[in-house]
Amino acid sequence: MNTALTIAGSDSCGGAGIQADIKTMTANGVYAMSAITALTAQNTTGVTDIMEVTPEFLAEQLDAIFSDIYPDAVKTGMVASTSLIETIASKLRDNKVKNVVVDPVMVATSGAKLISDDAIETLKKELLPLATVITPNIPEAEVLSGMEIKSEEDMIKAAEMISNTFGCAVLCKGGHKVNDANDLLYRDGGYVWFKGKRIDNPNTHGTGCTLSSAIASNLAKGESLDNAVLYAKNYISGALGAMLDLGKGSGPMNHAFQVNADFKEVQ
Repeated sequence: MNTALTIAGSDSCGGAGIQADIKTMTANGVYAMSAITALTAQNTTGVTDIMEVTPEFLAEQLDAIFSDIYPDAVKTGMVASTSLIETIASKLRDNKVKNVVVDPVMVATSGAKLISDDAIETLKKELLPLATVITPNIPEAEVLSGMEIKSEEDMIKAAEMISNTFGCAVLCKGGHKVNDANDLLYRDGGYVWFKGKRIDNPNTHGTGCTLSSAIASNLAKGESLDNAVLYAKNYISGALGAMLDLGKGSGPMNHAFQVNADFKEVQ
């Protein structure tokens, strides 16, 4: 069985972070493993507290995984401190990981910055050059490219700049009033658009985590990057289209929308 590792924070309400990643990887047919960077107290209405792990403990988690069940792909999510980013990058280099999907969680949909300037610089210096593909939203792509993105042409230019700077493929996610739900994958000096239809579902908690984990799952199974993105978009469309409605705020998707089995029958 193919294997995938998520390195991210825990979401106590289960819609994003480690919990969303494990559900996504399982639904996409790979064995999921996790290294937790932080514990959060959160629900669909917001985050009330965060407790980071130490770099030493994160390193212990990663050593335990790499020394036993080597992952076919690794996905990284929100990592807020310089020391944790450096730890992750060091372990990825030491273990020569081939399929690395980096979700560069820096800027919230609201525009609020989620990590410090120092951590952003460490992310750019240490982690992004190790990535197979990075998956920024529009505000994050603006930070990484240093330019404003107001159109699809701007998305292409920004993705090219980011790809050339960090030597990796870039999936620039649409939305944010630039387009409907079309994502741009820039790789190998060229690009391809993945068209999407916006689903009228206000419950979108964890969409970025889910998309990047689905891409990692498909890379772990040996799919090309183009196919990995296509299949990941198909999955997230199904999870959103299931119209799960939980919680008082922006709720989670139904990651298990295709899991229909019951286990009542006696074998």
